[in-house]
Amino acid sequence: MVSGALRAALPSPDFTLEWSHSIEHTRWQETYTIVDGKLAVTRARIEGMGAGMDTGEGATFDGSGWSWKPTIAPLPKIALTLSPYTADYRLCAGGQCQSLYAWTRVATGTTAVVTVQACEAPARR
Repeated sequence: MVSGALRAALPSPDFTLEWSHSIEHTRWQETYTIVDGKLAVTRARIEGMGAGMDTGEGATFDGSGWSWKPTIAPLPKIALTLSPYTADYRLCAGGQCQSLYAWTRVATGTTAVVTVQACEAPARR
Protein backbone atom coordinates (compact mmCIF):
# COMPACT_ATOMS: atom_id res chain seq x y z
CA MET A 1 0.00 0.00 0.00
CA VAL A 2 1.27 3.44 -0.89
CA SER A 3 -0.70 6.38 0.55
CA GLY A 4 -3.72 4.14 0.94
CA ALA A 5 -3.58 2.93 -2.67
CA LEU A 6 -2.73 -0.58 -3.79
CA ARG A 7 -0.18 -0.72 -6.60
CA ALA A 8 0.28 -3.60 -8.98
CA ALA A 9 3.01 -3.58 -11.61
CA LEU A 10 2.55 -5.25 -14.98
CA PRO A 11 5.45 -7.27 -16.42
CA SER A 12 5.40 -5.37 -19.72
CA PRO A 13 4.75 -1.83 -21.03
CA ASP A 14 2.27 -3.36 -23.50
CA PHE A 15 -1.03 -4.85 -22.37
CA THR A 16 -4.42 -5.88 -23.69
CA LEU A 17 -7.64 -5.20 -21.84
CA GLU A 18 -10.77 -7.25 -22.64
CA TRP A 19 -14.31 -7.02 -21.33
CA SER A 20 -17.87 -7.93 -22.17
CA HIS A 21 -20.10 -5.01 -23.16
CA SER A 22 -22.71 -4.62 -20.40
CA ILE A 23 -25.66 -4.23 -22.82
CA GLU A 24 -24.67 -6.18 -25.95
CA HIS A 25 -22.72 -8.91 -24.06
CA THR A 26 -20.09 -9.08 -26.80
CA ARG A 27 -16.32 -8.88 -26.33
CA TRP A 28 -14.45 -5.59 -26.59
CA GLN A 29 -10.66 -5.56 -26.65
CA GLU A 30 -8.12 -2.73 -26.56
CA THR A 31 -4.34 -3.02 -26.76
CA TYR A 32 -2.19 -0.33 -25.14
CA THR A 33 1.47 0.59 -25.02
CA ILE A 34 3.22 3.24 -22.96
CA VAL A 35 4.44 6.21 -25.02
CA ASP A 36 6.07 9.17 -23.25
CA GLY A 37 4.49 8.19 -19.93
CA LYS A 38 0.97 7.90 -21.35
CA LEU A 39 -1.27 5.02 -22.45
CA ALA A 40 -1.57 4.84 -26.24
CA VAL A 41 -4.32 2.64 -27.68
CA THR A 42 -2.66 0.75 -30.55
CA ARG A 43 -5.53 -1.56 -31.52
CA ALA A 44 -9.21 -2.03 -30.78
CA ARG A 45 -11.46 -4.99 -31.57
CA ILE A 46 -15.15 -5.76 -31.09
CA GLU A 47 -17.10 -8.91 -31.91
CA GLY A 48 -20.08 -6.99 -33.22
CA MET A 49 -21.64 -3.57 -33.36
CA GLY A 50 -24.49 -2.39 -31.16
CA ALA A 51 -25.34 0.12 -28.45
CA GLY A 52 -22.25 2.32 -28.06
CA MET A 53 -20.12 -0.11 -30.04
CA ASP A 54 -19.25 1.56 -33.31
CA THR A 55 -16.04 0.70 -35.12
CA GLY A 56 -13.33 3.22 -35.85
CA GLU A 57 -12.22 4.45 -39.24
CA GLY A 58 -10.54 1.80 -41.38
CA ALA A 59 -12.00 -1.14 -39.42
CA THR A 60 -11.71 -4.55 -41.04
CA PHE A 61 -13.80 -7.67 -40.42
CA ASP A 62 -11.87 -10.94 -39.99
CA GLY A 63 -14.87 -13.30 -39.85
CA SER A 64 -15.35 -13.06 -36.09
CA GLY A 65 -14.97 -9.37 -35.28
CA TRP A 66 -13.96 -5.87 -36.32
CA SER A 67 -10.43 -4.48 -35.73
CA TRP A 68 -8.98 -0.99 -36.22
CA LYS A 69 -6.29 1.39 -35.03
CA PRO A 70 -7.90 4.12 -32.90
CA THR A 71 -6.86 7.71 -33.61
CA ILE A 72 -7.23 9.11 -30.09
CA ALA A 73 -4.37 10.86 -28.33
CA PRO A 74 -2.49 8.90 -25.64
CA LEU A 75 -4.26 9.00 -22.28
CA PRO A 76 -2.65 9.93 -18.95
CA LYS A 77 -4.70 7.17 -17.26
CA ILE A 78 -7.81 5.03 -17.56
CA ALA A 79 -10.29 4.27 -14.78
CA LEU A 80 -11.94 0.85 -14.71
CA THR A 81 -14.82 -0.04 -12.40
CA LEU A 82 -14.94 -3.51 -10.90
CA SER A 83 -18.45 -4.47 -9.88
CA PRO A 84 -20.32 -7.60 -8.85
CA TYR A 85 -23.02 -6.50 -11.35
CA THR A 86 -20.85 -6.70 -14.47
CA ALA A 87 -18.37 -9.20 -15.88
CA ASP A 88 -14.74 -8.79 -14.81
CA TYR A 89 -12.09 -7.36 -17.10
CA ARG A 90 -9.33 -9.63 -18.40
CA LEU A 91 -5.87 -8.08 -18.63
CA CYS A 92 -3.00 -9.67 -20.56
CA ALA A 93 0.60 -8.46 -20.19
CA GLY A 94 3.96 -10.16 -20.61
CA GLY A 95 2.31 -13.43 -21.65
CA GLN A 96 0.17 -13.52 -18.49
CA CYS A 97 -3.62 -13.19 -18.68
CA GLN A 98 -5.69 -12.77 -15.52
CA SER A 99 -8.85 -11.11 -14.35
CA LEU A 100 -8.43 -7.53 -13.15
CA TYR A 101 -9.50 -8.74 -9.69
CA ALA A 102 -6.52 -11.16 -9.75
CA TRP A 103 -4.02 -8.53 -10.99
CA THR A 104 -5.05 -6.07 -8.27
CA ARG A 105 -5.84 -8.60 -5.53
CA VAL A 106 -9.13 -6.81 -4.88
CA ALA A 107 -11.60 -9.29 -3.38
CA THR A 108 -13.81 -10.80 -6.11
CA GLY A 109 -17.29 -9.30 -6.01
CA THR A 110 -16.07 -6.05 -4.45
CA THR A 111 -16.90 -2.73 -6.10
CA ALA A 112 -13.71 -0.77 -6.79
CA VAL A 113 -12.30 1.74 -9.24
CA VAL A 114 -8.92 0.73 -10.63
CA THR A 115 -6.78 3.43 -12.21
CA VAL A 116 -4.29 2.24 -14.82
CA GLN A 117 -1.41 4.59 -15.56
CA ALA A 118 2.25 4.48 -16.48
CA CYS A 119 4.75 4.66 -13.68
CA GLU A 120 8.49 4.95 -13.52
CA ALA A 121 10.39 1.70 -13.41
CA PRO A 122 12.33 1.21 -10.17
CA ALA A 123 16.04 2.04 -10.41
CA ARG A 124 18.24 -1.02 -10.88
CA ARG A 125 21.04 -1.60 -8.41
